Amino acid sequence: MNQFFAMMSRMKYIERWALMRNARQETISEHSMEVSMLAHALAVIGNKRLGKNYNAEKAALIGLYHDANEIITGDMPTPVKYANDKIKDAYKEVEKVACEKLLCMLPEDMRKSYDSIFFTKEEDAALWKLVKGADKLSAYIKCIEEENAGNKEFSTAKNTIYEQLKEIQSEEVKIFMTEFLPAYGKTLDELSQGSNLEV
Repeated sequence: MNQFFAMMSRMKYIERWALMRNARQETISEHSMEVSMLAHALAVIGNKRLGKNYNAEKAALIGLYHDANEIITGDMPTPVKYANDKIKDAYKEVEKVACEKLLCMLPEDMRKSYDSIFFTKEEDAALWKLVKGADKLSAYIKCIEEENAGNKEFSTAKNTIYEQLKEIQSEEVKIFMTEFLPAYGKTLDELSQGSNLEV
């Protein structure tokens, strides 16, 4: 019996932002899909605008699985995860063990194909950096959505994440923030204005 994909499907049961009151709960599954789309977008921006040669599809795959370990560990709140270096290092080890456990659920002949999606390889370091940027963008988007729903609980997180996004040394992230981020939080009617789509 190979349990890998059945385990992956359980991402939809793991909730994020556990320490905060949410207007709408977000699951790891939803977050992972968004990070996947954003990582792909950042790679395409890099390729089209900045002359990079990213593997956009692999960036999307890394984004899709980047929090898979949380099926086993749960979503550790950021203030706890990064409280100090000792906790941070210990949690990284826990994440590594969780990823190894998940990979062992695959048939042996398939594991190598997933290894570089679960673990950072030197040749993919640039893609992992894009995924990190996409992860922060997704968190910031969540804060925008909560704020627009009238929830002030995410106000401080929004400011903190915005500062972290500005500190990321990524032209791709900067371009996305300038060109695409302003549309988030708009209503459906506002987003539909000016498009040629007839419904």
